[in-house]
This record gives sequence, C-alpha cells and structure tokens, in this order.
Amino acid sequence: MLAIARTELAQIFRNRLVLVTSFVIPVAVSAFFLYRRDVFTEVASGGYIAAIVMFTVGAFGLYTSIVTTLAARRQNLFLKRLRSTAQSDAGILAGLVAPVTVLALVQLAGILIVFGLVAGRPDNPLLAVLAVLATVAMMLGLALATAGVTNSPEHAQVTTLPVSLGVIGVASWIGITGTEQLELVKRLLPGGAATELMLNAWNGGVALSDSLFLLAPTFAWVALAVLFASRMFRWEPRR
Repeated sequence: MLAIARTELAQIFRNRLVLVTSFVIPVAVSAFFLYRRDVFTEVASGGYIAAIVMFTVGAFGLYTSIVTTLAARRQNLFLKRLRSTAQSDAGILAGLVAPVTVLALVQLAGILIVFGLVAGRPDNPLLAVLAVLATVAMMLGLALATAGVTNSPEHAQVTTLPVSLGVIGVASWIGITGTEQLELVKRLLPGGAATELMLNAWNGGVALSDSLFLLAPTFAWVALAVLFASRMFRWEPRR
C-alpha cells in the first residue's frame, strides 16, 4: 500500500489536470471567499464560509481528483496490473486514494486555520474537526461510487459535476437560509448535515452532544456510496 501511495503522490505532481483540480481551484475559490468574507458575512455567517471552503476542497481537491485518478488508472490498465500482485483490493484502493486524501486534509486544515486567525476562531474546534472528517469520508465514498461509472479521465469531467456542484449548492442553501424551514430535507441531502455541523461548530449556540446526531446522515451517505461502489466498480476498462 505504501509503495502504491508513494508512486501515486509522484504522479499527482506530474499530472497537470489533477494538480489543477487538487490545488489551484480549491485554493483559488477559498482565497476568494476569505478575501470577500465581509461581503458574505452580511448575508450569512462565518460558519457559512467555513462550510463552503470545506466542500470546495472536498468536491474539487478530493472527490474530482480521486474519480479522475481511478478512471485514468483503469484506462491504462494499471489497476489490472496491480490486482496481479499480492496486494489486496482494499490495499490497492487505499494506496491510490491516500495521497489525495492527505493533501485535501492538509489544505482544509491550513485554509480553515487562516480563516480562524483573520475572522475569528470557531466556537467549538472539536466539532469543526468532526465536520471536516465526516465530509472527507463522505466525499471519499462518493468518489469511489462515481469512479464505478466513469469510463475515462475525460468522462470524469462530466460524471463529477452533479455531486461537486450539488454539495456546494446544498452548503450554500443551508448556510444562507438556515435549518428552520425544511429541516429534515436539508439534513438528508448529501452535505446538508455536515454543513449544519460546521455552522454549529463555528457559530456556537449548540452543545456538542446536541450536534453529534448530525453525523448519522453523513455516514449513511458513506454507507450507500460504498455499497454502490462495491457493485459498480470495475478494475478493467468497460467494453
């Protein structure tokens, strides 16, 4: 697994498409929100900006990059060759997705720390960490599921759009309108409960014990995504 991860990390810095989606887009969007935070906090809260940053990195830095990577490795038969080794299927996938996942976590930590320094720290840092970890787990599961129906890196530019734009849209909707109306619907949408968790973490006013139940809808999406991936994921190019 570690050997696969080291090889994959080297490939990330050689692949311009993955490099752009993993680093440039998330950092550029996050920098924009941080720079214009005064404008956005007029209609929402600091927790809204934190949630948008979280899902921007999660959608482009993690989700899209993993789908593109797995589609590319399948297309050039690298996945097929790896399966002929002693490494297990789980070990192969873990080695391939670990570098992108770690980089996304580092990005999120760095950006949110900077945001906390310039705009005020979260009311409950532990809750913010839980929101980030739950979001990363969900986006990772959704990436494996989407990779199962993605034939090529070029195809990934299409198959990843619904989820990428969807979770950011849900985060914006909840961050601006709150959860007073359509509460159950918002929590059940992908990213909805994690957004509320980040809002509670940053804005305060809600006890930690009263927010932990919000992890359930997020991890339910993880379970559904993994189930779908186990049925749809292919190790060889589709014919």
